[in-house]
Amino acid sequence: MPEGTGRDPIGPDQTRSGAPSRRQLLMGGAAAASAIISIRPALAQTAASVLSCQIPVPDPARSASHIAANGSLVPAGTKGAFAGSRRPFTGEEVRAALRGRTLPGASYQQSQAYLNYIRRLQSGQSGFTCYASLQMPR
Repeated sequence: MPEGTGRDPIGPDQTRSGAPSRRQLLMGGAAAASAIISIRPALAQTAASVLSCQIPVPDPARSASHIAANGSLVPAGTKGAFAGSRRPFTGEEVRAALRGRTLPGASYQQSQAYLNYIRRLQSGQSGFTCYASLQMPR
């Protein structure tokens, strides 16, 4: 204690125990709240973009191939194989199909073959990023 002041040399942001003061805790809470407010819209926007992303079946580079029941690409005319979809599927359509619905414009067997193709997508293939985004936990 400095002589003549009669007070402890503790600043406004300190307590005797060294724990953060009430002021510091309130400032930290305000910073956290502003971070949450700015992150939530970004997450909502990301969720919306995942549902509107597109997955072509098959990807444009392999559009002449057909899809076998196991999801592999086979030459056109292969027995039991399906022609590719005329349009790409949205993330929302694929998510619904993964939960038991059929893909729009596809029979049950076609839908299963298309989903097997989608499950086999690898990095670098068209639609992979969209499918990977669907797999991320929310």
